Amino acid sequence: MSDILGLGLDATDIDRIADTIERYGERFLRRVFTEGEVAYCTRRQVPAIHFAGRFAAKEAAMKALGTGVSHGVLWRDVEVVRRGGPPQLELHGGAARRFTEMGGLSSLLTITHSDALALAQVIILGRERNSR
Repeated sequence: MSDILGLGLDATDIDRIADTIERYGERFLRRVFTEGEVAYCTRRQVPAIHFAGRFAAKEAAMKALGTGVSHGVLWRDVEVVRRGGPPQLELHGGAARRFTEMGGLSSLLTITHSDALALAQVIILGRERNSR
């Protein structure tokens, strides 16, 4: 059995992400999202929904890591990947270092959305601590 080492939840306004993409375009996309995330989202019928979901996932992951966008954890250090199943987190750079420092073994991610909001929750799991 594993212990929960970190928990993060985020709700992101889809229209805010759509407006930001319209205003800043590639500059915003390349600063926040990996090439794989941009490729995935731009193939979708309504890309802003998927960008907002990934943005929420990044925020939730940073909360679960206990860092926010600080302590060497950058937006692109948290990547949402799809490998034929549910979305998963792939951590790089500062996020991967923080995950290891925490004793993280695995993470769980869920993303959902309504017409207005994208929501994501991240749980970081580690070894069960001996309660004695």
